[in-house]
Formats: sequence, C-alpha cells, structure tokens
Amino acid sequence: MNWDLPASIRVERPMWDTPSPVRPTLRTWICYGLAGFLLLVAVAAHNPVPLFAAVPLLIAPLAALLLAPTGERPLALHWVENGDGPEVSIVGTIAPPSSLDARDVDVTVVVPPGLVQTRPLVVRPSKESIAFSMTLVAREPLLAQFAVPTVRWRDPLGLMSRPLPVDGLPLPVERCPREAGRLGTVRLHRTIVLPGETRSRAIGESGDFYGVRVAMPGDSPRRINWSATARSGETYSNEFSLERTGDVLVFLDARPTDLGPWMDARLMGVARAAAMAIADAFLRDRARVGLAIFGEFLTPVKLGGGRRQRYRIREALLAAEVSNVAGPSERAGFAARRFFPPGITTIVVSSLADESTRHLVLYLRRRGYPSVVLSPSPIPVADLDRWATGEERRLALRLVELVRRHQIAEVWAEAPVVDWREYWSLAGFSAFLNRGMRNRRTA
Repeated sequence: MNWDLPASIRVERPMWDTPSPVRPTLRTWICYGLAGFLLLVAVAAHNPVPLFAAVPLLIAPLAALLLAPTGERPLALHWVENGDGPEVSIVGTIAPPSSLDARDVDVTVVVPPGLVQTRPLVVRPSKESIAFSMTLVAREPLLAQFAVPTVRWRDPLGLMSRPLPVDGLPLPVERCPREAGRLGTVRLHRTIVLPGETRSRAIGESGDFYGVRVAMPGDSPRRINWSATARSGETYSNEFSLERTGDVLVFLDARPTDLGPWMDARLMGVARAAAMAIADAFLRDRARVGLAIFGEFLTPVKLGGGRRQRYRIREALLAAEVSNVAGPSERAGFAARRFFPPGITTIVVSSLADESTRHLVLYLRRRGYPSVVLSPSPIPVADLDRWATGEERRLALRLVELVRRHQIAEVWAEAPVVDWREYWSLAGFSAFLNRGMRNRRTA
C-alpha cells in the first residue's frame, strides 16, 4: 500500500475470499410456515392431499438456493456526480460477472444528510450491466460522501438473497458557496518565507522554473536536470520559484451548543462546506493552508499546499461531526500552539450560538492567533413556523434577531465577525476580508 497517497484514494480492498452467506428472505419463512400448517392439516384430517400442496413450498427455497451465484468476483462500479448549484445528479453503472443475470440484482444507495431526493433511485438492469440514476437537491452548501452502493442478489421468486461484493470508491459531493474563489485575492499578514503584506517568492519543488543547482542527497529523479548533467558531467537539479501569499489557518468549531443536536448537525454541514471553500480558494492561490477541528479535543491538519493538501483537508472535513462533549475554550489555544505557528491569519468558522463558542476567539487571540470569524447564522434554518404564526412569529423573529445581534457584538470586542446568512454566497465575507485585513487587530 502506498501511504504517500491521499486518504481518499487509499482504499482497503475487501476480503472477497470469504464467501458471503446466502440468507432466506421473509417469503421463505412464510413458505415454511404455510407448509407446516398444511402438514398439520394432513395429519389431523388423515388426508394426503395437503401433503402434495406442501411439497412445492418446501422444495422452492432449496431450488432458489441452488440458483445462488457461487463466484466471489466483485462487481465493477463506475459512477459520477453531475449537476450545478444545489442540484445533484448521480449516474452510475455496475457491471456484474457474465454468469450473473443483472435483472436478479437489487441496488441500494444511502443518501447522506443534507440532500433531499427529488427523483427516486431508478435502476435499469440488463443482461450486461445495471444502470442507475437519481436526482437530489442540497438544502444548503454541503460536503458529503455517498457510500458504495449495497448490491444484493435475489432469486426470481424472492426467496433467497445474498450480498455481493462491489469494487468501487465512495463518491464525494461538494456544493460550496459561490464567490469562494475571490478569497484567494486576500493579502495575508503572515507570509512564508518573507513576512509582509505583499507576495513573497520562495524556492521550492514546484512552480515556475528558477534555475539549477548541484544535486543533493534526497532530490527525487524528477528534479534532476538531465541536459545540464550530461553537459557538465556533474549531477544538477532544477529549482522552481513559488509565489505564495502566506499561511492561513481554518479553525472549525465542532462543539455542541444549546441549539440542540438537529440544529447543530445542520449548521455543521454548512460550516464544513464553508471551511472547504475557504481552504480551496487559498490553496489555488498557492498559499499554505492548515485546518483545525475543535470538538472535545483538537484534530489538526498541518500547514501544507498543493493538491495533496486539499485531499487531506477534504478527508478531515468529511469525517468531522459535532462532538458529544464540548472541550473548554482554553484547550483550543494551547493545542493550536503545538501544531501551528502563532501569528498566522486564522479564520474561525463557528455559529457563536452559546457562551463557550464565543470565548473561543478570546483564547485564540491570547495565544497569538489573530482571528476573523465567519459565523453561520442559525436563523435561516430555525423552524419558527413550527412554534408560532402571524404576529407571534414576527415577535419571535425580532427577539431572535436581538439575541443574535448581542452575541455578535460580544465577539466583536475580540475579533471581526461576519454574520453569514446567505449560505450560498461568500461575496460578503470576501469583500470584508479585502477591506478589513489591513486594519484588523493583531495580538
């Protein structure tokens, strides 16, 4: 196994050497029950006629068992995700072995949270392959992943079933807010290697060609300049100039709040999509990006750049869930110093729904992480119509607005806050960063 590959393409292949058992379905037990009833009737009535009716019910499951596939060759899965904006379209094919009739196969696709089906799963089996498709819509921006579909063989009468191995990869779905690409134009305060407000130039292993130097131990064969080596007789390596805007840390608050599990999970989905969009925007501009997910403890993805770093961040965000226990805010600042250098630009993604989340920015600033907060507002996803209507709803909305404004004002004492309500757009956040990064507070 190649451990240098991103986690998303390091896939453990299932052990297909162990056969999957053939299991009877509910219809089989109904057949057995009805056959037993007929046997009792035959014995009680001293009449052999019910026995002749019971024999087919006993033989049918055994015949279905003989039809079950015996080979353990996996089914090849090919599927893609299409669509634009909130719409998500899944199209795929499953190629069964030639010995298996595709019309005897059932396909089940589990829909991840945050997606709503607008058209149910449509399966079109044929003798060669199984084509399936489904259409969904995302309520808010999300970062989710479809698990590999479950495929089961069933006999024509539905008496026996058997799970079949599938050779395929999970399908990620990214629906990030629009205007996220504009974030890459933000000038970051801390720049590696040369600190400052402007772009810096560093020598690295990728980028535009800069020059050659004498090869050193550890240089990969891809960096060797074979033309210069052949001319001089000494091994030379290429150097590349890498323009980089600086370092940025995306800090995702994954602690539970007083809003409840349902609201926390929904806001967490929006926050994951925002964190992915922010990280992707800066990575495209050749900045180094780190990720910190704080629940009970801190889960870090250290600073890095390039496509591989994007995979690492995406895998960490896909695994991020609202923690069961809220870690103290003091722990976040101390833990961040172990993995990230102080002074880098920090973007905190948090709902700021209770006092513990509002204290997070304070302790990060005290530990040397000047922050800007992107706060997904819980108001757009709050189901106020469930609790009040008419004048009562307007009054409740007004009270919620006042509470939300007070919460944001408390955090503004420590760091700038963007109250994010239009989930499908990051234009306001991008404009705020471009205006205010030079005047923000630093620790």
